Amino acid sequence: MTDDVLVTVDDIKVHFPIKRGVLLDRTVGHVYAVDGVSLQVRRGETYGLVGESGCGKTTLGRALLRLVEPTGGSVVFDGTDVSTLKGEDLRRMRRRMQMVFQDPMSSLDPRQSVESLLVEGMRAHGLDKGKQATHQRLKELLAAVGLPESALRKYPHEFSGGQRQRIGIARALAVEPDLIVADEPVSALDVSVQAQVLNLLEELQDEFGLTYLVVAHDLAVVRHISDRIGVMYLGSLVEEAGSDELYERPMHPYTKALLSAIPVPDPEVEDTREQILLTGDLPSPANPPSGCRFHTRCPWRQPARCDTERPPLREVGSGHRVACHYAEEILAGTITPHEVEPELAQS
Repeated sequence: MTDDVLVTVDDIKVHFPIKRGVLLDRTVGHVYAVDGVSLQVRRGETYGLVGESGCGKTTLGRALLRLVEPTGGSVVFDGTDVSTLKGEDLRRMRRRMQMVFQDPMSSLDPRQSVESLLVEGMRAHGLDKGKQATHQRLKELLAAVGLPESALRKYPHEFSGGQRQRIGIARALAVEPDLIVADEPVSALDVSVQAQVLNLLEELQDEFGLTYLVVAHDLAVVRHISDRIGVMYLGSLVEEAGSDELYERPMHPYTKALLSAIPVPDPEVEDTREQILLTGDLPSPANPPSGCRFHTRCPWRQPARCDTERPPLREVGSGHRVACHYAEEILAGTITPHEVEPELAQS
């Protein structure tokens, strides 16, 4: 089974210092953007990472590629600890790990043509094999993402949002990576274009044998494209399971609340199904709650352990992990939800 694993993230932490002072910058605290996440991504699969804005999912994706430096923990990519690499070794490893950014307009240099954007990465990694071979490769890349050859001479502002995202995907593919981290790849696009880009990602995965880590907050998008899903809350992974398993049998209270917010097109089902409305503010990542991070907003909170003891991410079924002391009792219905008194978030 370990041969199937491409990426192993072990207890990774990303803490950003909070500095104060005019002349001397003093570190007065930290923002705990990612605080002890462990997960594995298998070869050829799509791993979806979901959670509300500010939970640390984008920071985790960037830490995976060393675009932000981890404070602690390790990232092992195909048997190599990426967190220890430096200089040329890191640059060579980066060819195998690429990112598709959330905003295609800001991630593409407006002064470069599409041809220049695509060739730049190829040249940096020694994949520019001469004018004719490179031009043929560029034509193949554009054909793979559904763009005509004439796009090579154009600039980013001449394309629609969906076409720009396709250029971003082509740029990532240009260096023949094994892993692509897609950060909210369709959040800035119209719904009709979202479906096109998602279908394109699936087709490219089949064609090139790619592995994806897809960061998103839209649960419908994640279900459509993912094999396995991890749910993040305030810098921690609170639940992980296969896509169908997570949607049919969510065990963490936060996952239940997220799924209950997805509208159902059938009005009768919509009126009768359980809806969980979370009260209170999202706590500040600079001052996270003690014990379970979710206990300040949890309708199933128990006074015994939730406030003081941080639950580990533990196995509760085949491939299903959850970070909740009372997950089995909540699923069985022996613990019932109650009103939550809103707590003012401390910054």
